Amino acid sequence: MTDRDIDDVLLVEDELFIALDLQETIEEAGFRVVGPCATIVEAQAEIDRHAGRFAVAVLDMRLADGAVFPAADRLHDAGVPLLFHSGHADDAALRQRYPTATVCPKPSAPDTLAAALRRCADRRRAA
Repeated sequence: MTDRDIDDVLLVEDELFIALDLQETIEEAGFRVVGPCATIVEAQAEIDRHAGRFAVAVLDMRLADGAVFPAADRLHDAGVPLLFHSGHADDAALRQRYPTATVCPKPSAPDTLAAALRRCADRRRAA
């Protein structure tokens, strides 16, 4: 992973105003945003483009073209910390599938989300 990748956060969110709000929160926390991706297809393309190297991935559960799991599985396999930001997240099911995932219910306060991002990024740097 390069120094540049350490600060990249993949944002996968299909609701425009929420995506813009999240992008601002992520950037104010000191990260660069890749995305936002509104579909699994877009997310998969960014994963390919960046070879799966991100500090963190912020993922909504339900996207315009289905559940985020195909992208989440690839990111998880690449060792990218997953931060699920969704109103549809089943915390127990997500933790069973992705034991190290962070779940922030939608909506989350910007400070809460920024702190969770930093914890995830720190975990990635330590790996």
